[in-house]
Amino acid sequence: MSRLKLAFVGGGVNSAVGRAHFAALNMDGVFELVAGCFSKNPQINLQSAQAYGVSQDRIYSDFADLYRLEKGKIDAVVILTPTSAHFEPVMAAIQAEIPVICEKALVSTVADAETIRAAVVEKNGFLVTTYNYTGYPALREMRQRIQNGLLGRLCHFNAEMPQEGYVRVTADGKTIQPQPWRLSDGEIPTIYLDLGSHLHQISHYLLGLAPEEITAHHQSFGHFTDVIDYVDGSVIYKDKVFGKFIFGKSFLGKRNGLKISIYGSDASIEWVQTDPEQLKIAYRDGRIEFIDRAYDMDAGAAIENCRFKAGHPAGYVEAFANLYLNIAVALKDYKKQGCWSSYELFGADYSVENLQFLSAMAKAAAKVNTKLESSGA
Repeated sequence: MSRLKLAFVGGGVNSAVGRAHFAALNMDGVFELVAGCFSKNPQINLQSAQAYGVSQDRIYSDFADLYRLEKGKIDAVVILTPTSAHFEPVMAAIQAEIPVICEKALVSTVADAETIRAAVVEKNGFLVTTYNYTGYPALREMRQRIQNGLLGRLCHFNAEMPQEGYVRVTADGKTIQPQPWRLSDGEIPTIYLDLGSHLHQISHYLLGLAPEEITAHHQSFGHFTDVIDYVDGSVIYKDKVFGKFIFGKSFLGKRNGLKISIYGSDASIEWVQTDPEQLKIAYRDGRIEFIDRAYDMDAGAAIENCRFKAGHPAGYVEAFANLYLNIAVALKDYKKQGCWSSYELFGADYSVENLQFLSAMAKAAAKVNTKLESSGA
């Protein structure tokens, strides 16, 4: 079968997420990157095309020209600019009736997400937002076991994503400089869009719960005092299920400490990204078991989720590649039928929900901070 043709907006070779997407879309021979507006910097734009094997006559200095000249030649555009710069290229692609694959979070505000959703409905457009962690085979196994009733009555869960980037220094004591766009907080602070969006999506993917009450605290502890780098949120869901969210970039010793722990009346289940092939299950009679793809996994060992046998861990790029396989199926369905559906993919409706959650948590934390300041605490 011929490969589906993609274009990038953003995602140059100086972008870690761009390189990850490029590696993932090429892993299974389903997609081909054929065009792009990779960077506003002409030199990086050219270098990116050369590195990605894109012909120089299909490099563009702006996305408007790319859409105008590539429409009908590409099957979708992948938006890989900073989150704060997603809205215009996403909206323009939808208006041009070009399918969109967008890196999370979709946009920076609830209002912009609602505008995009309305445009998708109006145009019957295709939009998928990528959240790569739920492409990990073990997380897909985790969801299946939860849906099969492993936990009994769901009680509470912890979703953690601690990192250290805003408090670390180099070996000679210099501050590590993040990308400039990360150092400015808008209506929803960047740390929520960067890390909190993942934790909400993972918990939604696994449990499908709608929040009823949110409380939170946030603070800045690192080198960059103008941006939030620590968040501690508590959420109450229907039937008195409690969720705990902790994330940020002021946790020394945590490179990317993503961990999901879910507790029920009969059992608990836990996944840690640094040990991605394994699930820990604890039962109420005291038994604890560890399972991996070599033994007693179904979804986690399914051929569509794995490329190598157990002992060769599926990692970050492979998780992205699993999403691209899911996107290929959805995109082909959309092109044939004008619609698509997938348990593994998240479109405009979910993107609005994700941003509403992040906005509510950020507002709850800001309210607490305002109260503390007014009391002199």
